[in-house]
Amino acid sequence: QVNLVESGGGLVQAGGSLTLSCAASGLMFSHYAMGWFRQSPGKEREFVAAISRSGGSTDYADSVKGRFTISRDNAKKTVSLQMNSLKPEDTAVYYCAADFNFAASRTGYDYWGQGALVTVSP
Repeated sequence: QVNLVESGGGLVQAGGSLTLSCAASGLMFSHYAMGWFRQSPGKEREFVAAISRSGGSTDYADSVKGRFTISRDNAKKTVSLQMNSLKPEDTAVYYCAADFNFAASRTGYDYWGQGALVTVSP
């Protein structure tokens, strides 16, 4: 059984930083590209960032480029999202996802975590 468990969510003031982590189990982690998505109340889930299975390639949504950094540790089977200069509009439930693919992708993910809430206060 595949499990993706996010942690590190919480409340932070605008301009602050937060790091989300996702621990994977039940899959050959190094065979999967990983991604982060988010969903705000009343909005559809949107792509945030992705990293290739080797970690050599990344992709970011324009809204977070330059502020967020995705990274992975294949030995520990974890993927992280470092979020800096947070804005109130970054408030959302953030989801970790796994894609049985080499390249970082914005679609076609196979497995999803349960989500972690990030709230950015003005």
